[in-house]
Amino acid sequence: MPQSVTQDKKKCLVLQGFGEKTDLTDGRKLNLDASYQVIKEAVEDAGLQCFRADEIVHSGVIDVAIYEQILRADLVIADLSTYNLNAAYELGIRYGLKPYATIVVAEEKFKNPFDVSHMTIHYYKHLGEDIGVSEARRFETELKDAIAEILSAQKTDSPIYTFLKLRPPMEEEGEETFTEAASASDLPKPPGQSVRELFNAVHDAKKNCDFAQARILLQAISRIRPHDEYTVEQLVLATYKSKQPDPKTALEEALKILKDLNPESSNDPETLGLCGAVHKHLWEITGEPSNLDESIGAYERGYWLKVGVQEKGLYLKQVFYSGINLAYLLNVRAALKEKAGDYAEAIADFIQARRVRREVLRICRRALDDDEPKSGSHRYWLLATMWEASAGLENDADAANWEQQARSVNAADWMLASTRSRLEKLKGLLSQSPLKHLQS
Repeated sequence: MPQSVTQDKKKCLVLQGFGEKTDLTDGRKLNLDASYQVIKEAVEDAGLQCFRADEIVHSGVIDVAIYEQILRADLVIADLSTYNLNAAYELGIRYGLKPYATIVVAEEKFKNPFDVSHMTIHYYKHLGEDIGVSEARRFETELKDAIAEILSAQKTDSPIYTFLKLRPPMEEEGEETFTEAASASDLPKPPGQSVRELFNAVHDAKKNCDFAQARILLQAISRIRPHDEYTVEQLVLATYKSKQPDPKTALEEALKILKDLNPESSNDPETLGLCGAVHKHLWEITGEPSNLDESIGAYERGYWLKVGVQEKGLYLKQVFYSGINLAYLLNVRAALKEKAGDYAEAIADFIQARRVRREVLRICRRALDDDEPKSGSHRYWLLATMWEASAGLENDADAANWEQQARSVNAADWMLASTRSRLEKLKGLLSQSPLKHLQS
């Protein structure tokens, strides 16, 4: 919800991305909203009001409201996790405007790329979707102590004011900004919604499978926060799932939006997964081989990127998603090549699909051994993936075992129906195995 600013309470602005962001150094997805909740609790426990850019209700250009708050906030906390360029840029602005009352935090795997050796960074450990309870308590305590110290001492922490003898800029008296006027308790709130409110509405729309409404809301968010990768990804998803004005046009529009993320050169598994999905659905509608090849290429790149990260001991949500789709589409292409008489290519794709499934099973077993995840739809898809992978390897006993476990999750009917439909198609593809040509 947007913040109702209290005039007699010190304010803290958190410079941070929102939603899920990818750390492109290792491919991990971090839910920065979870990080923000921990930061916010520490700030509020220290007696300050805490807010983030997506909670500012404003009219006109968002940059004006943010710059005002960067200048006027009694405290600024900049979270540089995932090497967020916006947060780093806004931190630089804060350092230029204020000599003190700025705190830098980051997830523990962040390596400071800046040539400022004296910069103090408070680190926290992120589990991907959330922060563990004990870690949240530890970091809250550390951050609350840092806040108390920095507000009481007002010690210079800006490298600009540390090395250069400067005076902070002065505002002209008598000028009241839009943000100040709107936050006064006796004045009406500005029209519109904050980004946080809009995203909450997006979540509700998606929950009700109203992707057309989610698309409209995300278009509004993208006008406020252009070039935000998370917003673009969600807009691509909502656009093609809306199927409006028709499925093919929706997919083509989603592909145009996706170009903003440069999927041809991206190393973001989420972007590549979306690229694979859009081209896969386009192939199902058009039957154009180029769409099938594009889908396989995107899933292949996304899958091996994920495997590389997972091998470092980092478990990613849906690390198996690209892999199981890749294996299935390789079988689709193998069947097409076999029908066209290109047996060598058909056999190559068929064998590669088997290899990918074996790797996917190994990754999924590791996830189960690590107790990730324990319940919910994510656990169902993990077990359903193992069910499909075993069926694809024609291991009936293992497939039956994973099917039983998947059904025990009490998944929604449509989830089971989706898996059964996919397995029926896979059964038909396996019956056309090109390996028979090796025996002739």
